[in-house]
Amino acid sequence: MIKDARILYVDLNTKTTEVKTLDAETYRKYPGGSALGLYLMLKEMDPKVDPLSPENMLIFSVSPLTGIPISGQSRMCVTTKSPLTGTVGDSQVGGFIPAVVKANGWDAIVLKGKADKPVYLYIEKDKVEIRDAQHLWGKITGDTEDALIKELGHDKFESSIIGPGGENMVSYAAIMHRRSRANGRNGVGAVMGSKNVKALVVRNARPVVPEDQAGMKTLTLNVKERMAANDTIVDTALNGSAGCVDGHAAEGFLPSYNWEKGMMDDWIKTAGTTITETVLKKRETCFGCAIRCKGVVEIPGKADPEYGGPEYETCATFGCYCGNTDLGDICQANQLCNMYGIDTISCGATIAWAMDCFEKGILTAKQTDGLELKFGNGKVFEELIKKIARKEKGIGELLAKGSAAAAKTLGKEAEDLVVACKGQEWPAHMVQFKPNLALNYAANPFGADHQSSEHDPALMAPDDDQNWLWPNMLDTFEKCDSYGILDDNKARFAYATQKFYAMMDTLCLCQFAWGPAWQLYGPKELVEFCKYGIGWDTSVEELQEIGERRINMMRLFNQKLGFSRKDDILPKKAFLPVEYAEGEIAQITPQQFEDTLTTYYRYAGWDVETGNPTPETIKRLGLEWV
Repeated sequence: MIKDARILYVDLNTKTTEVKTLDAETYRKYPGGSALGLYLMLKEMDPKVDPLSPENMLIFSVSPLTGIPISGQSRMCVTTKSPLTGTVGDSQVGGFIPAVVKANGWDAIVLKGKADKPVYLYIEKDKVEIRDAQHLWGKITGDTEDALIKELGHDKFESSIIGPGGENMVSYAAIMHRRSRANGRNGVGAVMGSKNVKALVVRNARPVVPEDQAGMKTLTLNVKERMAANDTIVDTALNGSAGCVDGHAAEGFLPSYNWEKGMMDDWIKTAGTTITETVLKKRETCFGCAIRCKGVVEIPGKADPEYGGPEYETCATFGCYCGNTDLGDICQANQLCNMYGIDTISCGATIAWAMDCFEKGILTAKQTDGLELKFGNGKVFEELIKKIARKEKGIGELLAKGSAAAAKTLGKEAEDLVVACKGQEWPAHMVQFKPNLALNYAANPFGADHQSSEHDPALMAPDDDQNWLWPNMLDTFEKCDSYGILDDNKARFAYATQKFYAMMDTLCLCQFAWGPAWQLYGPKELVEFCKYGIGWDTSVEELQEIGERRINMMRLFNQKLGFSRKDDILPKKAFLPVEYAEGEIAQITPQQFEDTLTTYYRYAGWDVETGNPTPETIKRLGLEWV
């Protein structure tokens, strides 16, 4: 069963800590992740605070399931108000620190206020110390971790660290774990930097024990067979998420040249299979996970294995987005972002936007500090990333804002080239081919995100395929036989799967292992995991409602800031026609989008004029208190 949540509050103003509990009945409605984080923010914080002010809260949260040894449970969410979007901020990370936070007995860690000088937080069970970090300030992430190992005299800990990007409050700064895993999106690292917190350090502890160990074995003992029977998981274990470069290119929808085209010549040089065959050193995993999707690369003089390797989004943003086919430059850019603590998606996409502006004469060489920001010139990445992380006056300071905010300083021509929603740059999935994501990117409360709903190909799967069967456990859908279709069926699919993904981000589950389509475990197994793991008798329906409650809380948070349907919009480039295999054209129109968005709102129980939850929806979900 779900027990009371144990929450650590850290007041950085007074350098004091306090332990609070949230009763089990309430925790069951908001069981971890950003649902718990947002519950605390809405109860204790005015949404109108400046994201970089001491009044903003920064919340690290896990879930009742975190740390139980099974694939895909070691995730941690950071919730705050985003400096990039001005909306609610949400970001997840995998690895080992989520399981260790839970093993230390904490369900959430809440940071309030601002330290008067740099500090780091040290946690060892109930021992919590706010320690001086002035000697760590200014260091890159790897050097910070090395210094902590030396200072503590051991490496028996996990940590979340900001680099210079967070210290300088770059709008898309990340919080890094193990030098290569990131709470990357929404600028959560900038908020941590604004609070003068360099690191969260948590001592290793004995893992969580499941409630029903025999029951858990029914889910874990056959994991090798389960993996072998799933072609997508086999490829993920072999090529990591970078294998998506191959898959997307094969279909003809690889976003290239700042989304002007759906293909880049010589894309194979940046493919996941190429990484595996040429520069891959090993694969790593997260706590308890059998998939081992995390690639580690090594290129002498370019990429040190301690900083991991590029995921699909990084391969795309520093590859095809920028028209760059040099794998070494991509791997180096990934390393630099991890060293300096910057989100690779927003960074690469912002550079691609700058290249587009440069090619069109909107940005000049004088404005770029003499750098030739031409498509294909990956040699500029190193200097640009360092300038961005340091917020150096000139091009560094401009691009540190993110593409949407930077474009506002340059005018309408520059704004028309931005590919972002609510100020957050798009992940590398083209809405012309996955129109369901057009709804998700536009309406998602914290900006464009590719892991907030299932993708369209599930509706094209065979009748006996889990990609078709599992989504239909959530709702009843119609088959879709071609790309580019945006209709009522897609609207229903978008919201039904968004609820499931929102629930996974609440329970802090990895969407490569748990999900409603291609993943290792599906909805039925998740209900079993809840029962065997913590003795929680639940159902798919309750889990869907948990996800729906999270989505609506986010909409209500944003509503208090004035966000509405007027902000659920797509950039101009979303409506460009894209040619793919055999001269076929994929395109969605503005009218298609607006009509289907209205249908999506109706499925969600939101007012079609404002896009905000109706009183009936608020009451049904028990959110009258918001």
